[in-house]
Amino acid sequence: MSETDLIGQFLANAAGTTAAVETVKRDPEALNEALLRIAGDGPIFFACAEDVDPRLFYRFGQNQRVLTEPSVDEMKTIRTGVTDAFCGIASTGSICVSIGRELTGPASSLTRKHIAVLNAKAIVPRPRDVFSEEILEGKGLHRSFSIITGPSATADMGPLVRGVHGPGKLHIIVLV
Repeated sequence: MSETDLIGQFLANAAGTTAAVETVKRDPEALNEALLRIAGDGPIFFACAEDVDPRLFYRFGQNQRVLTEPSVDEMKTIRTGVTDAFCGIASTGSICVSIGRELTGPASSLTRKHIAVLNAKAIVPRPRDVFSEEILEGKGLHRSFSIITGPSATADMGPLVRGVHGPGKLHIIVLV
């Protein structure tokens, strides 16, 4: 399957999970503009990038609304968290976010809106490919991570409710 086909399949399946998803040019200005637009007003919790080129986030990180080490009191008011994703899974529209790094877990699971930035070249066809030495150099074998498929939702006690166990909104930016 070509990279273009994988991206198309990922975008369609991620949208099918009720995640918002869009492509953005791999450029610091374009990424900064998209992140600020999606985040809306208020402070933004940014767990620094490891798997997407950190230079792409330089301009965004300079914004005074962006916090990389929020206090406990600040964490109570931050509604948007930004992380990178080390891969996307085309067949399910899922993203994989490393949680072993300090503050990545809270940024991706304790905020009301999670924005994940994914390199289009890191989209794999199937879930088992996350663990492939050939495709992702074994990244899935050497870290703790969460597989996130759409916004948090549950119907355990009746009708579907979003945001009970994590963010009620997931926005994925695919860098092309």
